[in-house]
Amino acid sequence: MAEFLTIGEPISLFASEDVDASLKDAVHFHKFLAGAEVNVAVGVSRLGHSAEYITRLGADPFGDFIADQLAKNNIGTDYIDTTPDYWTAFQLKDRVSKGDPSIFYFRKGSAAAHFDKAVLDKIDFSDVKFAHLSGIFPAISDQALDAFKYLIQLLHDHEIRTTFDPNLRPQLWATKEKMVQTINALAAEAEIILPGISEGEILMGSRDPEAIADFYLQQSDFTQTVVVKVGPEGAYVKQKNGDSYTVQGFKVAKVVDTVGAGDGFALGLVTALIEGKSLRDAVIRGNAVGAFAVQAPGDNDGYPTPEQLADFLAANPR
Repeated sequence: MAEFLTIGEPISLFASEDVDASLKDAVHFHKFLAGAEVNVAVGVSRLGHSAEYITRLGADPFGDFIADQLAKNNIGTDYIDTTPDYWTAFQLKDRVSKGDPSIFYFRKGSAAAHFDKAVLDKIDFSDVKFAHLSGIFPAISDQALDAFKYLIQLLHDHEIRTTFDPNLRPQLWATKEKMVQTINALAAEAEIILPGISEGEILMGSRDPEAIADFYLQQSDFTQTVVVKVGPEGAYVKQKNGDSYTVQGFKVAKVVDTVGAGDGFALGLVTALIEGKSLRDAVIRGNAVGAFAVQAPGDNDGYPTPEQLADFLAANPR
């Protein structure tokens, strides 16, 4: 059984190759495997760890493409259900010379939104060391939210360590109020929370990293660590015992695409913790993988191999 487990909605991403052209005007696109949680699983596997991905796919070309890509990335598919009744989600992303790209989703009513939580009863937790959770899957439908909560309970029952990335997608929620209330309630069930400063501003009203960390540490006895991502500057860490510090980020020559950087941070941190490294070293690795991610056009194709990561860290000591 795998060391790492996650649940999410994988997506076929059509990324524009026409720089600074709107999605309306773009003509040339390249197809990638995407989705925040699948990005993390891809990176975990690339760094040499076994990973299982939980989802539901449609019996269609996009679903077939995703299944093939997961297999090529050595990601386990034992807990992937396929249905002919609903379609697999996809999305469009433009290409920009600076800033964040625009994204348009086609995912309402998808196969993953109709996830059957009975699949979760089949999971073998015996070798699982970490589960990574994201705020995206519970946003796609009430059915997905119910399954997500059930998985959290199973993870608690089996004493599996958990990370939670808010990964806010306002366009998937009925209201901002429901998003904030639900995400914060789900975060309270995680051992390690990974918000960004912009997410903190939306979820609890501040961009101050320490204030964000204090909010999540104080709202839950279960949460032990909050790592606030502060972009190129790195990450701020605070633990339940009061220890806090900032880990400097890595500078890159050119930022190609920022999508996937947060997922890169998560997979870097999780894999380091699976390997028994210290929290500080785990955050350093998270920053490093994030730096790799922003230098590639796809959501996950820039994630490093163990050799590439080792060379990078040796050349950029912290």
